[in-house]
Amino acid sequence: MNQTARSAGWLMPLCWTAVMLDGFDMVVLGTTLPTLLDEGQWGITPNSGSAVSTAGLAGMAIGALSIGTVTDVIGRRKVLIFAVASFSLFTALCAVAPTLFVFGLLRFLAGVGLGGCLPTAIALATEYARNGKGGSATTTLMTGYHVGAVLTALLGIIVLPSLGWRAMYVIGALPALVLVPLMIRHLPESQSFGTPTARTGTGGVGAGLASVKSLFQNGFARSTLAFWLASFTGLLLVYGLNTWLPQIMREAGYELDAALGLLLALNAGAVAGLLVAGSVADRVGPRRAALVWFGVSALMLAALSIKLPGVGAYVAVFLAGCFVFSSQVLVYAYIGRMFPPANRATALGWSAGVGRLGAITGPIIGGVLLTAGLAYPWGFYIFAVVGLVGGLAVFAAKRPAAAGDPAAGTEAGTRA
Repeated sequence: MNQTARSAGWLMPLCWTAVMLDGFDMVVLGTTLPTLLDEGQWGITPNSGSAVSTAGLAGMAIGALSIGTVTDVIGRRKVLIFAVASFSLFTALCAVAPTLFVFGLLRFLAGVGLGGCLPTAIALATEYARNGKGGSATTTLMTGYHVGAVLTALLGIIVLPSLGWRAMYVIGALPALVLVPLMIRHLPESQSFGTPTARTGTGGVGAGLASVKSLFQNGFARSTLAFWLASFTGLLLVYGLNTWLPQIMREAGYELDAALGLLLALNAGAVAGLLVAGSVADRVGPRRAALVWFGVSALMLAALSIKLPGVGAYVAVFLAGCFVFSSQVLVYAYIGRMFPPANRATALGWSAGVGRLGAITGPIIGGVLLTAGLAYPWGFYIFAVVGLVGGLAVFAAKRPAAAGDPAAGTEAGTRA
């Protein structure tokens, strides 16, 4: 086995682990917020908790929007390594934050690295996937995101009562001490980086800006805007639920342990849903799969407004997780199928970056509804409507007839 093949073999495990740590960071604030609120740490309230969440998501938006230009300058390998190292460092520093302002600032700085991590990892995984398997490569990678979220919820149940909220941020950063050296040694570079045919411009920053312009050229403008809206709705649901589901369920009368258990069930459902969604997307195309997933998501979210006894609540939340979080990932799979390698990372980065506005909006909506005492059940009704809008956005996205399928050939492209 040559060096290139060995490096390619390392790519998915390393990217999956990086995305797992990203998933931890997605959920850790929602896991620790009930404790912060109960303790009155720094005088935090639901609204100021939403502000901290917004700061982190704003950092993610900056990281995601700049990713296309940065990868054209230094390559995807270096970007992913830097992203993991930076968000892990700032997450660890959250444990020693002396004030709410500093805590929010550290969340913002961690967010910049997090914003660059996901689109870069997806672009690399899509590039190295076997022909016709881009959908399952993306969804398999994203199982790491929700495995990280599940582990965070489990850690919250175990760690918060005994070690407190600060320990959660330290534990979440520790895996980077092993992952970053492994990435430096084994992570391969994109095969398209540095080759003239992969460039849309003359190189450097100019190439990155040309990649952004290409998203609106050759008939791609409609789909670009549709993907931005779909990502907005998808990330609104992901971050709105992961940030406030425990507190919303407490408002509905559940104890803290049960509320954290429902967060665990939500993300366990996400992992199961991703495994199914990837196979479905490879068979029928990510477009059709995403349409079905967004539609069922809306139904399941509306159903959560009904308070169920005992195990029924866990089953309902698990099923909601199966469809809600997979919907957003199928949008990424659809983008990976539609756009060619030259601007795929840019398309993913800008979709994720604009989508972060939805990720900011979700926690804000939850915070406002909680403050007003309306989060249960009206929060679930609002989330259901958002899911319907996401489905309409996916329906509006179409590949230009002359573009074919850059990932799997023109024939397969007709399914997408």
